[in-house]
Amino acid sequence: MSSCFGNHIHVSIFGQSHSPAIGVVVDGLPAGFPLDEAALAAFLKRRAPGNSALSTPRKELDQVQFLSGIANGKLCGAPLCGIITNTNVRPGDYSQFSDLPRPGHADFTAQAKFHGAQDGSGGGHFSGRLTAPLCVAGGICMQILNARGISIGAHIAQIADVEDAAFDPVRVCPEDFAAVLKNNLPVIDPAAAGKMQAAVLAAKSEGDSVGGVIECAVTGLPAGIGDPMFDGLENRIASAVFAVPAVKGIEFGNGFAAAGLRGSENNDPFIIQGGEIKTQTNNHGGILGGISSGMPILFRVAIKPTPSILRPQQTVSLSKQEDAQLVIHGRHDPCIVPRAVPCIEAAAALAIFDALDNY
Repeated sequence: MSSCFGNHIHVSIFGQSHSPAIGVVVDGLPAGFPLDEAALAAFLKRRAPGNSALSTPRKELDQVQFLSGIANGKLCGAPLCGIITNTNVRPGDYSQFSDLPRPGHADFTAQAKFHGAQDGSGGGHFSGRLTAPLCVAGGICMQILNARGISIGAHIAQIADVEDAAFDPVRVCPEDFAAVLKNNLPVIDPAAAGKMQAAVLAAKSEGDSVGGVIECAVTGLPAGIGDPMFDGLENRIASAVFAVPAVKGIEFGNGFAAAGLRGSENNDPFIIQGGEIKTQTNNHGGILGGISSGMPILFRVAIKPTPSILRPQQTVSLSKQEDAQLVIHGRHDPCIVPRAVPCIEAAAALAIFDALDNY
């Protein structure tokens, strides 16, 4: 089913943007693991709306209530079910979109597939609101991975035309992830944060939006994890990452830049370091043949500009079968990138954890 993910674990996300609640069921988590619910709440807060001028004013606390899977503060081996109540909904903001599909949204494609049966309020099951339960599942997997010495972190690599510094592809470490979270925006270079904020607010003042790029790294993963051909680590990570609705592209290591290089420039020489086989560089992004090489996994994700903007847009009337103009009102992020950072971390955690066969 399209709302399910995983081979060794099974993740199912349910709910709609304006339904009474959204949630997730995760089957296959290890019994006995002590869940840090306070740390999970802090992780969810990074994604939650209404916390800055750069996000939608929709206020949701995103407090998760666990219905099963936990006993005495530990995972108990039963399927874990967590729900998040939707409290700040305004379905009236979306009534016109059943006839006037929004450019850049799934309104038209949902109509073509479900013929009016879909819930269009707030984007329904297509909404970025569903990344909240994704972060619940991914946040739990991150805690389990951290206990095994595997860390995941991300930062904003770019917003509009403003770029941040990049992770060191060879020496990136968990301390780098912690440093990112100390800044006003999750960036490496604090000076970039102010410029990014200005770019977002400039677009917002013009009734427009901007996108960006998120860079994510995984450290501590040993060599030999992943399976060719269809269950390679790139495949798994990409599949989970594209659950975030705003994602439009992904690249690993040198990615598309490798197309302009020679093999002698792109290849990573093998070396012995501390008694282990490593590579001198990390153009491959920590994955070769779909299998981890023991180097940090490094990938970048392209996030599109938020399609809901205040400017008039060209669309069509589905009922009249004629051209129409649309002006979108309501509450929307002028830039989704900052709130998407924990979502990308969560998706990576699900993919990495699912690839491990001995947890």
